[in-house]
Amino acid sequence: MDLRRLSSFLAVVEEGHFGRAAARLFLSPAAVTGHVQQLEREFGARLLERGRGTVVPTAAGRRLVSHARTLLAAVNAAVEDVTEAALDNGPAARALRVGVMGHGSAEVTPAAVNAFRRARPEVPLRLVQLNFTEHCSALREDRVDVAFVRPAIEAEGIDVDVLTTERRIVAVPAGSVYADARREGLRVADVLDLPYLRLPRHTPRPFTDYLYFDAGERRAPDCALTPQDVLTSVAAGRGAGSGLASFARYYPWPGAVYVPVLDAAPAHSVLATRTGDPHPDVRIFRALTVALAREMAPFLERGPGVG
Repeated sequence: MDLRRLSSFLAVVEEGHFGRAAARLFLSPAAVTGHVQQLEREFGARLLERGRGTVVPTAAGRRLVSHARTLLAAVNAAVEDVTEAALDNGPAARALRVGVMGHGSAEVTPAAVNAFRRARPEVPLRLVQLNFTEHCSALREDRVDVAFVRPAIEAEGIDVDVLTTERRIVAVPAGSVYADARREGLRVADVLDLPYLRLPRHTPRPFTDYLYFDAGERRAPDCALTPQDVLTSVAAGRGAGSGLASFARYYPWPGAVYVPVLDAAPAHSVLATRTGDPHPDVRIFRALTVALAREMAPFLERGPGVG
């Protein structure tokens, strides 16, 4: 597949117009039109709807958009990487350090890791488990290169890509009066004063607001740094926890019951990276992960319930 054709197609989609796309690429409109027509012949499908107004992608075109962005980003990063290697015959490639908080971004995390390993088999990849306090600190202290964390954060020097948007749930002991609501669900007003597990003082505010739904009393005797800490205490009847709906898929735990919170705002899991990180492997991993998240979104939205 000719990458110039993909570039022309993507430019038309982003500009919504063949002429503006041609000007952006310093090509003639005829050349851009020819590139798109050649792609359509290769795929045997119409990729763009050409009306009098803005040019928009067809269903097939929308599928191609995410693949095109991933391929072009990977190629650009590869060119930079090879050029760097040609100029500097230094040591072997360093490991890419992938931080994962809890179960990361559900099924997107292992898919991204495996995709990167296939794309860059010569680059060692190391998984680093992060606790609830390490949204940004692991990146800022150069302990990881990318991090799957939750919820979405805004922090200077940190870029985030939203990977999943999920319903909120609470984890309560099986003997709790709230466990009976596992199918019909609860509301935020019902769960604000649950005895949530305590967090260390240095836990970033976004995570404490996320765990406690921005308010409520914190009465549990135990402190939690990981999902395992939460569920050990919940199963023992010593507290409650909260999380994303995918938490229930990854942590079926005897003695713990997951209850949906019907009117809570959905929350996100994200991929966090250092702003402007020049390392090509970070760019490749980020591009692959974002593309996979887009492709997997319909499956994740249809994921099993928590009851």
